[in-house]
Amino acid sequence: MPIACAGFRPAISARTEGEPLPAGVTDTELDAHLSQCRDCNRWARHLRALRAATDDLLHRRPRRGVTPPPTPM
Repeated sequence: MPIACAGFRPAISARTEGEPLPAGVTDTELDAHLSQCRDCNRWARHLRALRAATDDLLHRRPRRGVTPPPTPM
């Protein structure tokens, strides 16, 4: 029995975070679903973009107790 979109959303999140897929979902099944489901494919792309933007912000944010280097003029 095919898994509904709601069953793939945790797998999409796990893949985006670099975590193992939930039990009952294989990489092949997830790839097949993403190739056929426009909504989940769009959701996965948005999630990856959000993750990339968040990672970028975290790398730019100064750490507590660390003085950032002076900005060149």
